[in-house]
Amino acid sequence: MKSLAAAILVVAALELFGFGILKPLENRLLDTFVRQQAAQLAHDPDIVLINIDEKSLVTMEGGDIGAGRFPWPREVYAALIEGLAAQRPRAIVFDIMFSEPDRFRPQSDQAFIEAASRHENIYFPMVRLEAKDGARAAEVAPLLGLVRRPGADPEARIAVIPPLVLPPKLWRTGTINFLPDDDSVGRRYFLRHRTGGWELPSLPARIAMDLGYPVPDADDIVLAWRGRPDAFPRISFSDLYQDFEREKRQRPADEFRGKIVVIGANAAGLGDLRVTPLSNTQPGAEILGTAIENLKNGRHMRYLPAWWPAGIGLLLLSLLFYAFHRKADVRATGAALAAASVVLLGTSWLLAGRLILLPLLTPLGAAWTFYAAAALSEYLRERQQRQAAVAMFSRFVNPHVVSQLLDQGGVQTARRDVTLLFSDIRGFTTLSETRSPEEVVTLINRYFSMQVDVIWRHGGTLDKYIGDCIMAMWGAPLDNAAHAKSAVACALDMADTLQDFKRELGAEHLEFDVGIGLHSGPAVVGLIGSEKRREYTAIGDTVNLASRIEGLTKDARRRILVSKDTAGLCGDAFEFVSCGTFPVKGRAQPVELFEPRRKP
Repeated sequence: MKSLAAAILVVAALELFGFGILKPLENRLLDTFVRQQAAQLAHDPDIVLINIDEKSLVTMEGGDIGAGRFPWPREVYAALIEGLAAQRPRAIVFDIMFSEPDRFRPQSDQAFIEAASRHENIYFPMVRLEAKDGARAAEVAPLLGLVRRPGADPEARIAVIPPLVLPPKLWRTGTINFLPDDDSVGRRYFLRHRTGGWELPSLPARIAMDLGYPVPDADDIVLAWRGRPDAFPRISFSDLYQDFEREKRQRPADEFRGKIVVIGANAAGLGDLRVTPLSNTQPGAEILGTAIENLKNGRHMRYLPAWWPAGIGLLLLSLLFYAFHRKADVRATGAALAAASVVLLGTSWLLAGRLILLPLLTPLGAAWTFYAAAALSEYLRERQQRQAAVAMFSRFVNPHVVSQLLDQGGVQTARRDVTLLFSDIRGFTTLSETRSPEEVVTLINRYFSMQVDVIWRHGGTLDKYIGDCIMAMWGAPLDNAAHAKSAVACALDMADTLQDFKRELGAEHLEFDVGIGLHSGPAVVGLIGSEKRREYTAIGDTVNLASRIEGLTKDARRRILVSKDTAGLCGDAFEFVSCGTFPVKGRAQPVELFEPRRKP
């Protein structure tokens, strides 16, 4: 058991601190908790998404607008900028790349540049590339907002796709690179990219720094989501654009005052859909908006250190080991582990609502693996012991008694009130002189088989064979309040069985008989013997006297003799004829003996 617990503990530690094989499943479980907790939260009303949806694509292409198919002329965005800026939002954030000039409509690009140059709170995205042959960081630092750290490499290079439509002086920009985990789910967002001592901020980090929000000193944050999937506050691009084009606007004049406005797309054909804990089709603009909201409100999720689940796993394994070591009920232990699992999972669920992620799959998996293995080991051990007990006690009692005995927890060595029976063959020597040893063995085996069937039929326990003598008892290992009656009834049937046996032999007239002695009283009953070999038997004065009484059947010329104690316990179940008193070796007083008879 110790080696099993140690092995599972080592494997769990390797999983937590190294392998991470269960991490995708762990993440999915935590994603469920995050999604459920996020559904209870309202979105920050200061973050608004202007959404290029399917409706916008259709509306902007036809009708009175006539912007054509997407991508639209950039003068469309110029008009949007002017309409939004008039309402004095805190920031206008584009989640649309402007990386290539429009060669066919340069005047449209110029209108866009002019609109952007009139306002200092407009932000544009860029994408960082993994290429190693980009521009020297020192040269593009002022343009990209690079932060130089002490010891930065002046020759470090960085490759990006900036908003080339705009002149560099308007590049208020940051990266919008998607940051997937190993299972391709986006749970985090870049804050900065570090290259040779240079830091390239992400778009949310750039906005946060400009607006005075604190930015954690980390490469990324784990996003804290709000609301249900597709519940992000949004306005259809075409609805807003049409309203800005009207002489008399229908929308509120201060709709975006003091807000951070994110302009992005969720139309399926535009390909800006990502997998997140909330949805398999989360628009990139919503992910960007969530990152901005997290920095604005100083809230993001964090994983508890790995030693937390490691400690929980160690505690669970220790408690399980203790329970199995103390032979606690396996079902109760399993129920306790199930309850602990529910409590721990509930705690993890609550912690997710407090922006804390507690991975539990590995410690719970380790605990349930140990429980299953230990329970199986315990089952196999008990099964082996049961089989051994059945093999042992089937020699002594009827098989159905063995089952009852095991159901009660096995054999306990204890002082019990019992009735002992000794049955010895008389005249067997004469019979054996006329037969070969093989025939003698066959005959005695047949005789014993017939008599043991009688003993078992009356609920007795076969103690042992002593030569041609049978020792049996009643009242152990199962309780039997009528042990004396059962024993006397068995003795009478054993006498009848003797006659059946003699008829089988054709030896009805031979001097072949039995002597049966019975006595009732207390005895120590249990598995008695050495460490290497033990037998289930009874010891004590009651046993000795029963044996002596059997020996007196020859002197009394009776087949069955019982003590006064046994006769008294039988009440009026039988007739008892007094045979007088007899001296018994080892006893100062003679013993009165009786011959039992069935009532007519």
